[in-house]
Order: sequence, then C-alpha cells, then structure tokens
Amino acid sequence: MKKLNEKAIYDFNKAIALDPNEPSTYCFRGSAYLELNEHKKAISDFNKAIELDPNHTNAYYRRGIAYCHLEEYEKAISDFNKAISLKSNDISYCYDNRGYAYLQLNEYEKAISDFNKAIELDPNYILAYTNRVNAYLRLNDYARVIYGCNKLIELDPTNLAYYNRGYAYLKLNEYEKAISDFNKAITLDTNYTRAYWNRALTYVHLNKYEKAISDYNKVIELDPDDKNNYYLRGHVYLQLQKYVKAASDFNKVIQLDPTNTSAYYFRELAYKSSRGFLFGF
Repeated sequence: MKKLNEKAIYDFNKAIALDPNEPSTYCFRGSAYLELNEHKKAISDFNKAIELDPNHTNAYYRRGIAYCHLEEYEKAISDFNKAISLKSNDISYCYDNRGYAYLQLNEYEKAISDFNKAIELDPNYILAYTNRVNAYLRLNDYARVIYGCNKLIELDPTNLAYYNRGYAYLKLNEYEKAISDFNKAITLDTNYTRAYWNRALTYVHLNKYEKAISDYNKVIELDPDDKNNYYLRGHVYLQLQKYVKAASDFNKVIQLDPTNTSAYYFRELAYKSSRGFLFGF
C-alpha cells in the first residue's frame, strides 16, 4: 500500500505540473499523503484544493480527518461542518468523524448525536456503533453501553463488543452475565488481557477465588511487568489464606515499585498471618 501511494503521488505531481489549477488533483495527492500519515503535507494539498474550489466537499472532509490525526479537533469539526453543509457524498462518514472529534473534546452528547446520525444514514456502519459505545462508556452510562453493544453484536460479534458489554454488566453487578461475555471475548481472542483481568475481578465479587487466581495467572503471563496484576493476585491469595504466595506477590509489587506503601503493608500482613497460621494463633 505504501508503494502504491508513493507511486500515486509521483503521478499526481506530473498531473499538477501539466495543470496546476485542477483542485481534484491536489485533493487526490493529499489523500495519498493522508494514507502515508504525512498529515501536514496532506493539509497543504487540501488547502490548495479549497483555494481553487471553495466548495470542494471531499477536500474539507479529508482535511478534517488530517486535523483529527494531528489532534486539532476544533479545526476538524469546522471542516466536517462545511462538508456536511455542502452535502458531501461521504456524509455518514462526516458525522461519524465529527462525532469522534467531539468525543476527544469530551462533548459526549454531541458525539452521540453525530454517531446516531451516521447510523441513521448507514445502519450497517460498524465504526459508528463502536464509537457510540465508547461515548456511552465515557459517560459511565452502562445501560446504554449494553444497548449499544447489543446492536453492534448483531452486526459484528467482535471480542471488543463482548468485552465492553461484559464490563457494563460488571459495573451493574450482573456478574454472571459479565462472565458470559468475558468468556466470549476470550474465546475470540485467547490473549485478551483486559478480558481476563475483568473476569478475575468478577470472580472475586462472586467469591470464586481459585478461578480469579487462574485468570490473574494468565494476565501475568501476558503482562508480567504490571505491578497491579501482582497486587490484585496477592489480595486474592490473602482471601484464600495462602499467605506465603500473597507475600511473594507483594514482594514483586515492591520490586516493580519500591514506593508502593500499600504493598509493604500487605506484605507485612501476609507475613504475620503466615506465622499465626503456622503456629495456630
């Protein structure tokens, strides 16, 4: 794909040399730069296309995408507004991308409104459904997360959709439903760290500590440098009265983060509990 875009740029350079006043050629070259993540060059070409044709909808739309990549979301929104007002052929994408820009600016209801509009225009627009779920998650609106994931799963039953729905069920204390969804997410991706992590947390809520340990073991196998994984497993070992293993996990936390005062406290608690357990105190 990189070579194709580089070849396209070479050809557009020639076309521009022959006719420097054709706006679409600049837009095409800008699109090739966009594919190569050369966003400033892309914007320069889209600027030229708009200078030559102030109603060039595709140039506004694509410049908006480039601004999103550069995290210049206000400028992106302005461009998507213009593309929408000009009735872009990519209008559903304009709404979705404007929604994404609003999402990054923490304007969640505006984002949701745009994702809804994108879905209304294209009921099979999977990315718009996904982005809408992300907005619901930002709002901690777990009932709507479940609703959004249900719609998404009908179209595209991905591990992320099941994970997000499982996470929403977890936050709503519907633990069995959460586990069912985390199971599905893990079936679709056996190395899905977050799904194991949250399934472990769900098992803890259900007092199924051995199953929680099994999941934390997998999480640590996948991500051995995250102190939080050892810290949480250490607490589960405390619940199981496996004090030596708990102390070992808190030791690991301290190795990874010597300033973690909580780990020192619980390591000492594990040592004391171990001595009391061994001697029948």
